[in-house]
Amino acid sequence: MAKFFWVDARPFRKELVTAALESGAAAVMVDEGHNDDVKALGLIQTIAPDGDIKPGEKVFDFTVKTQEDEEAVVRAPSGAWAVVRCENWKIIPLENLIAKRPDGLIAAVSSVDEARLALDILERGVDGVLIESSSAVEVKNMAALMTAGAETLGLVKAKIVSVKSLGMGDRVCVDTTSILKPGQGLLVGDSSAGMLLVHAENVITPYCDPRPFRVNAGAVHAYVRVPDGKTKYLSDLATGGQVLAVDKDGGGEVAFVGRSKTERRPLLMIEAEYEGKKATLVLQNAETIRLTRPDGSPASVVSLSPGDEVLAYFEAAGRHFGQKVEETIREK
Repeated sequence: MAKFFWVDARPFRKELVTAALESGAAAVMVDEGHNDDVKALGLIQTIAPDGDIKPGEKVFDFTVKTQEDEEAVVRAPSGAWAVVRCENWKIIPLENLIAKRPDGLIAAVSSVDEARLALDILERGVDGVLIESSSAVEVKNMAALMTAGAETLGLVKAKIVSVKSLGMGDRVCVDTTSILKPGQGLLVGDSSAGMLLVHAENVITPYCDPRPFRVNAGAVHAYVRVPDGKTKYLSDLATGGQVLAVDKDGGGEVAFVGRSKTERRPLLMIEAEYEGKKATLVLQNAETIRLTRPDGSPASVVSLSPGDEVLAYFEAAGRHFGQKVEETIREK
């Protein structure tokens, strides 16, 4: 589940609701009678007695001061959200609750710094935060926190073993709703055990205008890394979905899919190796398709030679509907 944040706009303040809309908040909390006021400003869920998410049904409010209060949170209905306020101790109660209640936890916070702490506790964090601040700027700062550094992956320098032409096939072009920076792209692989960092099309060339939102990612069967440590088939990506945009240092941030294009093109297969582990990827055979060198610069797939280094990510194989599992599996 991707992390999210809600905004407490009580008493009703238009500027807070607007900031929530502009910052990508998942919902706003308002008093009864203001549901229509929110909807007049934009499309966003409301938390209110007459809203989309009703307190006492889908969301419950808790103030935690004692162990008995913690147990009350744990007993909250399964499938509902539990908003937790820790008045005295900020960390220990959330640690206890994360260990006891695997999902549905939302921490009430007053600042981005508190939110950062709550989202990282026990290397798992709460599922979301409710920001209780009168500052529209603080609300907008939440957007940067939720997207930047969503995940950090240990990329390695893999050496190219071979580049082989395959002929015609179907490949997927992923157009995101983000302007991707130099050195950023998507992690894609024929197997989830070994993935290569495919560079965004933000490179100026004499023949094609740059498309800094686009990654020509690979053949339809390939896996692409998405948030929360999961993968998807490239063929399954669609408008509104999420992918993980990864930079040369392994920093990942959420990017939304604006469009996914599947077209028949000539393909090639690239094989790379790192400490005996191999990663392969089938990509379009064209000069504008690029992997990423260790310094973050793009490397056209048609100019790669054995021994060249590119950025890759390796993990133990084993996926079930995109979720990593521990099982005996062999892919080749």
